[in-house]
Parts: sequence; structure tokens; C-alpha cells
Amino acid sequence: MAEATIVRFPDGPAPVPTADHLARTWAEAIAGTGIVPMSRRALVALLTGLAADLVATVTAETFDRAVPLRVGGALVDAHFTETASIERTLALLGRELAARTPVEAERLGLMQGAVAAGYARALQDRTRHEQERRSAAAEQARWHRLRHQALHDPLTGLPNRTLFFERLDAALLGRTGPGVCYLDLDGFTEVNDALGHDKGDTLLRIVARHLTEALAGRHLVARMGGDEFVVLVERDADADTLRRVARAVLDAVRRPVWLDDHEVAVSARIGVARADGGQDAAELMKAADATLYWAKADGRNRYAMFDEARHRSDVDRFAVAARMPEALACGEFSLVYQPLVQLADRTAVGVEALVRWTLPGGRLLDPGRFVPLAEESGFIVPLGRWVLAQACRHAAGWAAADPATRPLISVNVAARQLREESYVDDVAAVLDESGWPAELLQLELTESALMGTPDGSLATLHALAGMGVRIAIDDFGTGYSNFAYLRRLPVHALKLAGPFVTGAAAGVEWGEQVDREVVGLVIALAHTLGLTVTAESVETADQYAHLQQLGCDMGQGWFFAVPVPAEQIPRLLARPLGGDG
Repeated sequence: MAEATIVRFPDGPAPVPTADHLARTWAEAIAGTGIVPMSRRALVALLTGLAADLVATVTAETFDRAVPLRVGGALVDAHFTETASIERTLALLGRELAARTPVEAERLGLMQGAVAAGYARALQDRTRHEQERRSAAAEQARWHRLRHQALHDPLTGLPNRTLFFERLDAALLGRTGPGVCYLDLDGFTEVNDALGHDKGDTLLRIVARHLTEALAGRHLVARMGGDEFVVLVERDADADTLRRVARAVLDAVRRPVWLDDHEVAVSARIGVARADGGQDAAELMKAADATLYWAKADGRNRYAMFDEARHRSDVDRFAVAARMPEALACGEFSLVYQPLVQLADRTAVGVEALVRWTLPGGRLLDPGRFVPLAEESGFIVPLGRWVLAQACRHAAGWAAADPATRPLISVNVAARQLREESYVDDVAAVLDESGWPAELLQLELTESALMGTPDGSLATLHALAGMGVRIAIDDFGTGYSNFAYLRRLPVHALKLAGPFVTGAAAGVEWGEQVDREVVGLVIALAHTLGLTVTAESVETADQYAHLQQLGCDMGQGWFFAVPVPAEQIPRLLARPLGGDG
């Protein structure tokens, strides 16, 4: 609030100039000293009012300090903030209102001081307000560079996960459901390994630019991390629109990329999902991620659309896989055995151990369903160890009850198990614990798994064979069927796949001459390599007779016996199997 100091003078005021004269003279004195240009007419008009206030104060019986204080502030408000403005104003007032008596001199001094004080105070306030404004602006700007940093990827400049989910949450509140295209670059790890991480970063920046250019601001492109990006279609994300966006993304990613002198071929796989009205952001992205997994399974440079039925199937498969450890601990897994029959006399010389899973309600789960899941999840390692130990214990029990009962025990092994560094030691430990001889243990691997065996796993096979364990190729005829490759492997037996033996895969009967000749050739070649041959899925007497005629060593299938629990095996081993036997 402006201060008001009242000073009373005993004598009347001295003669003073008119307000008009003072204003014109004042205007001439300070013209050009303001920081904002002002015409002479406007300046005279402004100063006339101020001069009138000063003249009235000079001629008043009492001195009101508030008036000159206000006049000084008015000069600052009019942007006369240069030093010359106040200096010339004070000089003008001293000249035009020249004092003739000590009283008048005192009054003039008080007026000049008040004008100067008002001017200084207003200038200080103006400076403080300007500093506050600039500080606030700087703080606002700083809050916005910080927010940008918090919401954008520092490598590519694209929106990051946080901003993406903000926009997605907002889009989910709209009337039309949004959709997302979740993409992962193909072979990005190879680029990093071959050219270095700096080149990998450059590749990510180039891909980000290509995506932004291709979508031309129509849709939000964000980087989720690593080599994963996502495109948000915020409105009207019907299936056709999402397909068009996905194709545009694939085209953008495929644009040529040069890293120094290297042209890098880039492609992507995309999972596409659309909100169905009841999903939140996390659920929608979970659906997109699942769909991206489908696209990865289908190959490079492609997209997959979300399918609810397929998703439910995947969820069910995951639930089955997740429950396996508990099922093993609770004793839900068991073994049954199917005899391996010598075709010459139909006597069982061995058995294959087959794992079964009985759910708490008593329902059997098909091995074709849970075994692949165990292999995918890695649970095949503890499950396979349990199967091996259980089978050897059962065999040792049969031999303890009847020393003449010493069949070959055949156990299936997944390629994943061979990659375990401890696998050879595990097998040795099981044999040692059970007392079962290594030469009566046969490990079966599928043809496709064995043909793709890395060097480490090949060493494992040689170590097992060195212990005396037999190695058999299961389902031979469904994969490579490469006899030349077999010469490198420590293999003792081939098990011909059922469809290959029966000709069912070609839709013909067993008696077809071509099939008989092919099977006979395979058996002959196997024998040339010193391998025994077992035919799987022998179901009829006719199949048995033909296989025996072709020189096949052993057979396995329902013609001889169905898989049975361990306690029934001694009875089956004591007599010929198949036919009237």
C-alpha cells in the first residue's frame, strides 16, 4: 500500500507553472528514454495527468507524499525505466518548481524524493515480478524437458512405455476400441554380435525414423525396450485398419539400412490385437504379446492377428505346463511298459517305458499333449530323470523276484536332456543306485533331435555308449533318414516309425509292393551298419509276417501287447506274444 505522509507549511504556496506547460516541457525532457516507443501526443497526454497531480500537490496547503510516490510509479508503468528518465524528471521538477523560500525548498525536496522513491519502488517491483515470471517460465520449461525425458526414449526419441500406456489408457476410455501392433525385429541380436552394439543402436534409430515416416503422424509409435516397438491405433481400430497398419510397418522395417559399408536386411514380426471393450491396457498388451509369439513361431517378416480360441488354448497349455512340478511331487505320473518282441520267436526281450499322467479326477492326459509341453518348458529334464530312475527300479525289482527276468529297458530321451552337463552323471547315478546294468538300458531319441545334435550332446552320446548304454533312433523314417550321418553317431538300433512301416502316411495298405521294398531296403542298410531294427505300431498278423519276412529284428505294438503297468510285465516276459501266443 502506498505511503501517505502529510506535511503542513505555515506559508501559502509559491506560484507554479500550469499542468499543460509542465507536461509539454516534461515530454521534451524524457522523450526517447522509454523502452517502449510512444508518440509525442500520447506522451503529453500521459504526462498531463501526472503534471496536474504534481501541480495540485505543490499548491495544496498540506503536502501529500502519496501523490508523487504514485507519479514515480506511473513512469515505470509507462516503461520509462532508463536512468535518464528519472534523472531528467527530477531535474525538470527542480527547475520548473524552483523554490524561493526555505519552506518551498523543503516542499520541493520532499516531492522530488517521493517521486524518486515511487520510481525506485515500482522499478524494484517490476524487476522482482520479471524475475518471478522468468523463474516460473524456466521452471515450467524445465518441468516440460524433464517430462519429455521421462516420457521419451533417449536413444530413438520415440515415446516410451510410460507415454504409450498413458495414451492407451486414454484411448480405452473412448467409444471406439483402440488396437496395437506389437513388433520385434528379426535377427537384431546377430547385428549386435556381428557389428557391435553401437551399430545396433544406429539400426534402432534408423528403424524408428522409418516407422515414424511411414505412419506420417497418424498413429503413435513407441519403443518398448530392446528391439521391440509398438504402434497404437487410437481410434476406429477395426481388423482391416490394423492389417493395413501392420503391412505398412513391415514395409517400413524392410527399407534398406546401411551401417557403414554393410547393408543390413531388416524384417520384423508383429502381433496385432484390438480392444474388445472389456480389456484394460495390461490385458490388451498381454494379448498382443501372445500374438507376437505366434508370429515368431510362424517365421520372419510376418504378422499375426489375435485369435481368442487360440489364446484360450495357449492359456490352457500354460496351465498344464505350470502344474507339472506339483503333479510329479504328488505322484500323478506313472509308468506303463510295452514289450519289445523278437520277431523270430515272438519272445519279449525288452520293454519300453511310457509315461502317463493321471489327473486328480482320474482322467488320463494324452502324452502327445503334455510331453511336448514338458520339452518346451524344460520340465522334461526332471521328468525324464524320474522316468529313468523309476524304470530302472522296476527292472531291478523284476530281476530280484526272478533272476531270469532281465529285459532290455528302453527309455525315451529328449534333446533338451542331452544338453544338461550332468546328464551322463545322472544316468550313471541311477544305474548305480538301482543296480541295473548299463548294457540292459537303451535310450531312445527321435530322429530329428538326433540329427540336429550339437557337438556337446554328441560327446554325451559317446560317453553314454562308452558306459555300455545302447542308443536307439526312435521314429526313424519321419525326418532326415540319413544313413550317412548315422555313421558318425554311437547308435545301436533303429526304431521304424509306425506310419513309415505300415504305409499309412501315403494312404496305402501294407501289401503295397513299393512300401515293402522301401522298408526292406532300410532294414538291409541298417544291418549293414551293424544296427538292429525294431518296427513300431505292429497291429496285425499280416504286418508281423511281412516284417519277419523282410528280416526285421524286433517289433512293438498292439499285435503283441498293449502297454501295461509294471506288475504285469513278468507275466508277459514268460511266454510268446502275438497271435495265439
